[in-house]
Amino acid sequence: MDKRKLFISPVTRIEGHANITIELDDNGNVSDALFHVNEFRGFEKFCEGRMYTEMPTITPRICGICPTSHTLASVKACEMIQGIQPTYTANLLRRLMHIGQNLSSHALSFFHLSSPDFLLGYDSDPAKRNILGIAEKFPDIALRGIRLRKFGQELSERITGKKIHIMGIAPGGMAYPLTEENRKALLNWIPEALQTVQLGINIIRKFHEENTAMVQSFANSPTLYLGTVGSGGEHELYDGKLRFIDADGIILQDQVSPQQYLDFIAERSVNWSYLKYPYYKPLGFDKGFYRVGPLARLNVATRMKTPLAQKEFEHFKSIGSGKPVHGAFYYHYTRLIEALSDVEDAERILNDPDVTSLHIQHHGRWNYDEGIGSTEAPRGTLFHHYKTDETGKLVKVNLLIATGQNNPSMNRSVLEVARQYVKGDDIKEGMLNRVESAIRCYDPCLSCSTHAMGSMPMVIEVKDKKGELIKRLERF
Repeated sequence: MDKRKLFISPVTRIEGHANITIELDDNGNVSDALFHVNEFRGFEKFCEGRMYTEMPTITPRICGICPTSHTLASVKACEMIQGIQPTYTANLLRRLMHIGQNLSSHALSFFHLSSPDFLLGYDSDPAKRNILGIAEKFPDIALRGIRLRKFGQELSERITGKKIHIMGIAPGGMAYPLTEENRKALLNWIPEALQTVQLGINIIRKFHEENTAMVQSFANSPTLYLGTVGSGGEHELYDGKLRFIDADGIILQDQVSPQQYLDFIAERSVNWSYLKYPYYKPLGFDKGFYRVGPLARLNVATRMKTPLAQKEFEHFKSIGSGKPVHGAFYYHYTRLIEALSDVEDAERILNDPDVTSLHIQHHGRWNYDEGIGSTEAPRGTLFHHYKTDETGKLVKVNLLIATGQNNPSMNRSVLEVARQYVKGDDIKEGMLNRVESAIRCYDPCLSCSTHAMGSMPMVIEVKDKKGELIKRLERF
């Protein structure tokens, strides 16, 4: 083994499979670090030839964590092709399901995947540094995290009958209404959900206070930011316009239609990962790296839409003295502020008298050959872009995934944290856990986001019953 190279394989407590390579110089200092995503799924290619109307059913299968975001981006693209809009009640139900998925994902990220570092310690026994270790030492916190995720999933289940890989969001609206019985059952969750999110906020704010220097210095390189906002710049997850800001908070683009995303975003492949490098096109590849997700959304937003979340938002803004907060560690805090907003907004929607209306569907047909849909997935801005032939069959599909847009910054964060914590010949496991935790800040969803150009590398080995190699076929 080359002592000048360290391998973290696999990166733990993330969704998907990835490795990290850390290279050391002759003095034992980190000279380079790379984040390798070694999954490939190819959803874009195998959707070609399908009818565009199938996509809201196919695309939730991309991911079990953020299926609703994929469905919503997909159905919006289909509605652009048909030239129709959903009904008011359908929008309420879609927002509820989207809130539920965001809440469930954020609960999983914080309580299951990241809290072991905060509550048990970065240098604690790795065999217990997981949700089971949390359940053993902090059973109430573990249970609350599980139940918060359950509430998020139930917001989908009580509308469509499914928790994940959801059905029922169709072009023009919804296939299922919300019953009064289910509305009341969901409202009953609100007090507990609020308490749990506020517990999470207390945990992370206490960690900030006790580890101020570490938090502020943790992968804090400035970047651009992209997020969706409402007409007044308010935080928006479901339906709004795009806003880009620079590292100083100056707005570069505002109220941009998601249909114009290719005017501002380009991608470049790299040779060590199936994840591409997206960048803000006007500034070019070298200067145009940007981030998406909860940290980006709160950096670009002017305000939150709900009172408790607004109070936390003001505290978050004070950290950067009104300018963008760049430290990757603050993804955890902003994730919880969004979760707080989710619970408050769910209560507002569930109390809307039209939420149980049966007017849930408009109908349309193929009118245009191109559709683009966008929404804010838990990990950031998501785009679905479809082109069809005159029969409605797909001839081109482009999925621009949030994790892919964060890829350049994830690589830089890994390098920064490795240089900060990995030193000399005596490498401790806790040092490497800190490097891994730089990736967990972004809560990547790798199975959603992998793309490739050209041929898929492949190695096939044929062995006999004794294990002897008979033939080896390679394609690169």
